Amino acid sequence: MTTPSRHPVQDLLLERGANDTAHPGGTLFAHLLRVAGLLETWDAQEVVQVAGLCHACYGTDGFPVALLALHERALLAHHIGPAAEALVYRYASCDRRTVHPTLGTPGSLRFRDRFTGATSMVAGEDAARFVELTAANELDLVMVNASWARDAGPQLLELLRGTRTRLGAAAWHACDTELTAVFGHPGPD
Repeated sequence: MTTPSRHPVQDLLLERGANDTAHPGGTLFAHLLRVAGLLETWDAQEVVQVAGLCHACYGTDGFPVALLALHERALLAHHIGPAAEALVYRYASCDRRTVHPTLGTPGSLRFRDRFTGATSMVAGEDAARFVELTAANELDLVMVNASWARDAGPQLLELLRGTRTRLGAAAWHACDTELTAVFGHPGPD
């Protein structure tokens, strides 16, 4: 298995300027590597780890800089596989105002694609993968950018704590530990 931190797609990311792109987590490249690393320490599925390495390639609702245009989806799929690319697209296309409030609710996620405006339901393993990637992204920012964490405040705390029911034990433990360190009170059991 090729670990995400050593994945060949790194060359594409660097070629497209990830190491020269400012991000609240330092450079975009550093953030992408850390997110993939978090997912690896959580024993996330390899497809999720690899998606973590590329999760912002098309930009996101919270970070508009894109390394790849949407018409280049096949290029990314060639480098990371269609399943990981589909997760990257889902992450990038997420309309956070619609989707994030549902992350802690049971059942399927009501999903709105910000690129197309289409709505759908995301269930089961697809929902769990999406939430795990979202938690790793947000937790990385909490861990490396204190002013960002402070400014995000209650919304971030609510978002990450709400994901508890959809995260594996290692992922939740990491989130709870960091949230307690930053915000001073533990999450729910």
